[in-house]
Amino acid sequence: MSIPVLGVIGGSGVYQIDGLTNTRWQTVESPFGQPSDQLLFGDLEGQPLVFLPRHGRGHRIPPSELNFRANIDVLKRAGVTEILSVSAVGSLKAELPPGSFVIVDQFIDRTFARNKSFFGEGLVAHVGMGHPVCGRLGDALLGAAQDIGIAAHRGGTYLVMEGPQFSTRAESLLYRSWGCDVIGMTNMPEAKLAREAELCYATVAMVTDFDCWHPDHDHVTVDSIIKLLGENAENARSLVRAVAPRLRDRQGPCVKGCHRALDTAIITQPEARDPAMVARLDAIAGRVLRR
Repeated sequence: MSIPVLGVIGGSGVYQIDGLTNTRWQTVESPFGQPSDQLLFGDLEGQPLVFLPRHGRGHRIPPSELNFRANIDVLKRAGVTEILSVSAVGSLKAELPPGSFVIVDQFIDRTFARNKSFFGEGLVAHVGMGHPVCGRLGDALLGAAQDIGIAAHRGGTYLVMEGPQFSTRAESLLYRSWGCDVIGMTNMPEAKLAREAELCYATVAMVTDFDCWHPDHDHVTVDSIIKLLGENAENARSLVRAVAPRLRDRQGPCVKGCHRALDTAIITQPEARDPAMVARLDAIAGRVLRR
């Protein structure tokens, strides 16, 4: 296994990573179309890092129009082996007030207008999603947060809605009844695609406000959200700097199995596989398709 390369996908408010050295923006092409932006390559505390602004620099792309497949594909082509997803969310729990950080361990996917798999007709695969994030990365994030004094909650369910509109109050109450902790628009199918690409994936969900179930929601102002986004982004950048040294010394594939997710996932027999699909998946599934 090659040296670990940390990929960071920055959500709302997180458009750069402080402390990067030897930086360069580079275009990486994907057979799945255009990613959100160029990739920023650099080194952080001795850890190779690749940064992708999820919505593009200047926040140009809404959630439903993100090319999730191209984003994950270019990160894999850039050599990334572990992904930290940083995302702004609303809170569905009174005990997770604005400013809270949640290291998510589960998702409920309520999106419906997105391409959710690299595979399809001509090459079929079914990856396991029972544990959709990498527990090893989650543990590293919690340890790093504790080191620098950021209050982070370990574990929680992220309800991913389609957007771009926010939820109705009835929907918000429904999601609370399901036991969800936070709500956002971007981590699905991102997490599913990262699993198909055999990448470790973990989410840091940054709470900007209470969702509309909360009686104070209607009093939230744009100015207050922007202010909190800035504060959250600063803490997120500090967390990335703190976690990077914890990830650089991994030896061999991820012990949680992330780097071997396709070992038993591809069901299409070799003689029935579409050559065009095989070529398109050279980065995502080349490890197993070339066997």
